[in-house]
Amino acid sequence: AAMSTPTIVFDIEVAGFAWEEVDEITRGYLVNREKDATRRDSVPDRTALFPGLGKVIAIGMWLVGRDAKGEPLDRGMMLLEGAAEEEHAWEKVPGSKLYRADERKLLARFWELVARKPSGLPRLVTFNGRGYDGPILTIRSAQLGVKPTRDLVPYRYDIGEHCDLADVLTFQGSYNERYSLDYWCRRFDIESPKGSIDGSQVARAYREGRIEDIGEYCLRDVRATAQLYSKLEGTVLPLFKGGPRP
Repeated sequence: AAMSTPTIVFDIEVAGFAWEEVDEITRGYLVNREKDATRRDSVPDRTALFPGLGKVIAIGMWLVGRDAKGEPLDRGMMLLEGAAEEEHAWEKVPGSKLYRADERKLLARFWELVARKPSGLPRLVTFNGRGYDGPILTIRSAQLGVKPTRDLVPYRYDIGEHCDLADVLTFQGSYNERYSLDYWCRRFDIESPKGSIDGSQVARAYREGRIEDIGEYCLRDVRATAQLYSKLEGTVLPLFKGGPRP
Protein backbone atom coordinates (compact mmCIF):
# COMPACT_ATOMS: atom_id res chain seq x y z
CA ALA A 1 0.00 0.00 0.00
CA ALA A 2 1.09 3.59 -0.56
CA MET A 3 2.22 5.62 2.41
CA SER A 4 -0.96 6.75 4.12
CA THR A 5 -1.45 10.40 4.96
CA PRO A 6 -1.66 11.00 8.71
CA THR A 7 -4.81 12.25 10.39
CA ILE A 8 -4.17 14.98 12.96
CA VAL A 9 -6.77 15.97 15.54
CA PHE A 10 -6.16 19.41 17.04
CA ASP A 11 -7.57 21.94 19.49
CA ILE A 12 -6.31 25.27 20.83
CA GLU A 13 -6.55 27.28 24.03
CA VAL A 14 -6.44 31.06 23.92
CA ALA A 15 -5.75 33.46 26.78
CA GLY A 16 -7.83 36.51 25.96
CA PHE A 17 -6.13 39.85 26.51
CA ALA A 18 -7.01 41.64 29.74
CA TRP A 19 -9.81 44.16 29.09
CA GLU A 20 -7.63 47.06 30.22
CA GLU A 21 -5.07 46.16 27.51
CA VAL A 22 -7.71 46.61 24.79
CA ASP A 23 -7.95 50.12 23.31
CA GLU A 24 -10.98 52.22 24.24
CA ILE A 25 -12.54 52.37 20.76
CA THR A 26 -12.43 48.58 20.39
CA ARG A 27 -13.91 48.15 23.89
CA GLY A 28 -16.82 50.45 23.05
CA TYR A 29 -17.35 48.71 19.74
CA LEU A 30 -17.43 45.21 21.28
CA VAL A 31 -19.81 46.19 24.07
CA ASN A 32 -22.18 48.05 21.71
CA ARG A 33 -22.37 45.25 19.17
CA GLU A 34 -23.62 42.87 21.91
CA LYS A 35 -27.38 43.25 21.40
CA ASP A 36 -28.30 41.12 24.40
CA ALA A 37 -28.09 43.47 27.41
CA THR A 38 -27.66 40.57 29.86
CA ARG A 39 -24.54 39.43 27.99
CA ARG A 40 -23.01 42.91 27.77
CA ASP A 41 -21.45 42.74 31.22
CA SER A 42 -19.55 39.59 30.35
CA VAL A 43 -17.95 40.96 27.17
CA PRO A 44 -14.71 41.87 29.05
CA ASP A 45 -14.36 38.18 30.10
CA ARG A 46 -14.80 36.91 26.56
CA THR A 47 -11.88 38.55 24.75
CA ALA A 48 -10.54 35.12 23.72
CA LEU A 49 -13.59 34.68 21.48
CA PHE A 50 -12.81 37.76 19.38
CA PRO A 51 -10.31 37.23 16.55
CA GLY A 52 -6.96 38.87 17.24
CA LEU A 53 -7.70 39.64 20.90
CA GLY A 54 -5.99 36.71 22.52
CA LYS A 55 -2.76 34.82 22.72
CA VAL A 56 -2.62 31.21 21.52
CA ILE A 57 -1.03 29.50 24.50
CA ALA A 58 -1.71 25.82 23.85
CA ILE A 59 -2.14 23.72 20.71
CA GLY A 60 -2.97 20.10 21.36
CA MET A 61 -2.49 17.57 18.56
CA TRP A 62 -3.28 13.86 18.38
CA LEU A 63 -2.19 11.51 15.62
CA VAL A 64 -4.67 8.82 14.55
CA GLY A 65 -4.96 6.34 11.69
CA ARG A 66 -2.14 3.99 10.65
CA ASP A 67 1.57 4.42 10.02
CA ALA A 68 3.47 3.25 6.91
CA LYS A 69 3.67 -0.31 8.36
CA GLY A 70 -0.08 -0.40 8.98
CA GLU A 71 0.30 -0.11 12.75
CA PRO A 72 -2.36 2.01 14.49
CA LEU A 73 -1.27 5.51 15.53
CA ASP A 74 -2.38 6.92 18.85
CA ARG A 75 -0.09 9.59 20.21
CA GLY A 76 -0.23 13.22 21.22
CA MET A 77 1.80 16.41 21.04
CA MET A 78 1.31 19.49 23.19
CA LEU A 79 2.69 22.79 21.93
CA LEU A 80 2.69 24.99 25.02
CA GLU A 81 3.67 28.62 25.44
CA GLY A 82 6.52 29.28 27.86
CA ALA A 83 10.29 29.09 28.34
CA ALA A 84 11.77 27.06 25.47
CA GLU A 85 12.06 23.31 26.07
CA GLU A 86 13.05 20.74 23.45
CA GLU A 87 10.42 18.16 22.56
CA HIS A 88 10.26 15.49 25.25
CA ALA A 89 7.88 12.84 26.63
CA TRP A 90 5.14 14.38 28.77
CA GLU A 91 4.09 12.32 31.76
CA LYS A 92 0.84 14.29 32.35
CA VAL A 93 -0.89 12.64 29.38
CA PRO A 94 0.26 9.09 28.52
CA GLY A 95 1.59 8.68 24.97
CA SER A 96 2.28 12.36 24.46
CA LYS A 97 5.18 14.77 23.95
CA LEU A 98 5.58 18.36 25.07
CA TYR A 99 7.22 21.23 23.20
CA ARG A 100 7.51 24.68 24.80
CA ALA A 101 8.36 27.96 23.12
CA ASP A 102 7.07 31.50 22.68
CA GLU A 103 3.75 32.00 20.86
CA ARG A 104 5.31 32.81 17.49
CA LYS A 105 7.39 29.60 17.52
CA LEU A 106 4.39 27.54 18.64
CA LEU A 107 2.39 28.77 15.67
CA ALA A 108 5.29 28.17 13.26
CA ARG A 109 5.68 24.61 14.64
CA PHE A 110 1.95 23.96 14.21
CA TRP A 111 2.00 25.07 10.55
CA GLU A 112 5.06 22.88 9.98
CA LEU A 113 3.29 19.82 11.43
CA VAL A 114 0.10 20.26 9.38
CA ALA A 115 1.83 21.20 6.09
CA ARG A 116 1.80 18.94 3.02
CA LYS A 117 3.99 15.84 3.40
CA PRO A 118 5.44 13.60 0.67
CA SER A 119 2.44 11.31 1.31
CA GLY A 120 -0.01 14.19 0.83
CA LEU A 121 -1.88 16.73 2.93
CA PRO A 122 -2.64 15.45 6.45
CA ARG A 123 -6.37 15.24 7.17
CA LEU A 124 -7.29 17.54 10.06
CA VAL A 125 -9.99 16.70 12.59
CA THR A 126 -11.48 19.11 15.12
CA PHE A 127 -14.56 19.76 17.18
CA ASN A 128 -15.71 23.24 16.08
CA GLY A 129 -12.39 23.97 14.37
CA ARG A 130 -14.09 25.55 11.36
CA GLY A 131 -16.02 27.88 13.64
CA TYR A 132 -13.20 28.82 16.01
CA ASP A 133 -9.75 27.21 16.05
CA GLY A 134 -9.07 27.50 12.30
CA PRO A 135 -9.97 31.19 11.90
CA ILE A 136 -8.34 32.18 15.22
CA LEU A 137 -5.05 30.38 14.43
CA THR A 138 -4.91 31.88 10.96
CA ILE A 139 -5.57 35.46 12.09
CA ARG A 140 -3.25 35.25 15.08
CA SER A 141 -0.46 33.89 12.87
CA ALA A 142 -0.96 36.78 10.44
CA GLN A 143 -0.76 39.28 13.32
CA LEU A 144 2.58 37.81 14.36
CA GLY A 145 3.90 37.57 10.79
CA VAL A 146 3.77 33.76 10.67
CA LYS A 147 2.72 32.44 7.26
CA PRO A 148 0.04 29.70 7.29
CA THR A 149 0.97 26.62 5.25
CA ARG A 150 -2.62 25.65 4.39
CA ASP A 151 -6.25 26.72 4.54
CA LEU A 152 -7.81 25.50 7.80
CA VAL A 153 -11.31 26.44 6.65
CA PRO A 154 -11.56 24.89 3.16
CA TYR A 155 -14.76 24.16 1.21
CA ARG A 156 -17.39 23.33 3.81
CA TYR A 157 -19.12 20.39 2.14
CA ASP A 158 -16.02 18.25 1.72
CA ILE A 159 -14.53 16.76 4.89
CA GLY A 160 -11.41 15.40 3.16
CA GLU A 161 -9.00 18.12 4.31
CA HIS A 162 -10.66 19.26 7.52
CA CYS A 163 -13.29 17.18 9.22
CA ASP A 164 -15.04 19.29 11.87
CA LEU A 165 -17.03 16.79 13.95
CA ALA A 166 -19.27 19.52 15.39
CA ASP A 167 -20.22 20.43 11.81
CA VAL A 168 -20.65 16.77 10.79
CA LEU A 169 -22.94 16.10 13.77
CA THR A 170 -25.27 18.94 12.71
CA PHE A 171 -25.15 17.44 9.19
CA GLN A 172 -23.33 20.57 8.01
CA GLY A 173 -25.98 22.92 9.34
CA SER A 174 -29.11 20.95 8.37
CA TYR A 175 -29.78 19.99 11.96
CA ASN A 176 -30.23 23.24 13.85
CA GLU A 177 -29.05 22.38 17.36
CA ARG A 178 -25.37 22.13 18.28
CA TYR A 179 -24.23 20.10 21.27
CA SER A 180 -20.96 20.13 23.22
CA LEU A 181 -18.06 17.70 22.93
CA ASP A 182 -18.90 16.49 26.44
CA TYR A 183 -22.47 15.68 25.29
CA TRP A 184 -21.26 13.66 22.29
CA CYS A 185 -18.62 11.82 24.35
CA ARG A 186 -21.37 10.66 26.70
CA ARG A 187 -23.54 9.53 23.79
CA PHE A 188 -20.71 7.39 22.41
CA ASP A 189 -19.39 6.02 25.74
CA ILE A 190 -16.14 7.96 25.54
CA GLU A 191 -14.62 9.09 28.82
CA SER A 192 -15.34 12.80 28.81
CA PRO A 193 -12.34 15.10 29.46
CA LYS A 194 -12.23 15.61 33.22
CA GLY A 195 -11.79 18.81 35.16
CA SER A 196 -12.56 21.03 32.23
CA ILE A 197 -11.44 24.63 32.42
CA ASP A 198 -13.87 26.58 30.26
CA GLY A 199 -12.74 29.29 27.88
CA SER A 200 -13.33 32.15 30.32
CA GLN A 201 -11.09 30.54 32.96
CA VAL A 202 -8.12 29.99 30.65
CA ALA A 203 -6.87 33.59 30.88
CA ARG A 204 -7.10 33.51 34.68
CA ALA A 205 -5.31 30.15 34.92
CA TYR A 206 -2.67 31.50 32.52
CA ARG A 207 -2.09 34.62 34.63
CA GLU A 208 -1.79 32.40 37.70
CA GLY A 209 0.93 30.42 35.92
CA ARG A 210 -1.14 27.22 35.71
CA ILE A 211 -0.17 26.72 32.10
CA GLU A 212 0.58 22.98 32.35
CA ASP A 213 -2.98 22.47 33.65
CA ILE A 214 -4.32 24.29 30.59
CA GLY A 215 -2.16 22.10 28.35
CA GLU A 216 -3.32 18.92 30.05
CA TYR A 217 -6.99 19.96 29.75
CA CYS A 218 -6.48 20.84 26.09
CA LEU A 219 -4.77 17.56 25.22
CA ARG A 220 -7.43 15.51 27.02
CA ASP A 221 -10.04 17.29 24.88
CA VAL A 222 -8.04 16.42 21.77
CA ARG A 223 -7.77 12.77 22.82
CA ALA A 224 -11.55 12.63 23.40
CA THR A 225 -12.11 14.21 19.95
CA ALA A 226 -9.80 11.54 18.44
CA GLN A 227 -11.87 8.81 20.12
CA LEU A 228 -15.10 10.35 18.82
CA TYR A 229 -13.57 10.48 15.33
CA SER A 230 -12.74 6.76 15.49
CA LYS A 231 -16.36 5.95 16.49
CA LEU A 232 -17.65 7.93 13.48
CA GLU A 233 -14.94 6.99 10.99
CA GLY A 234 -16.54 3.77 9.76
CA THR A 235 -20.18 4.75 10.36
CA VAL A 236 -21.17 8.39 9.77
CA LEU A 237 -18.16 9.92 8.04
CA PRO A 238 -18.26 7.77 4.84
CA LEU A 239 -21.67 9.35 4.11
CA PHE A 240 -20.03 12.75 3.58
CA LYS A 241 -18.12 13.99 0.54
CA GLY A 242 -14.39 13.44 1.17
CA GLY A 243 -15.13 11.07 4.04
CA PRO A 244 -12.94 8.04 4.74
CA ARG A 245 -13.71 5.15 2.40
CA PRO A 246 -14.24 1.79 4.12
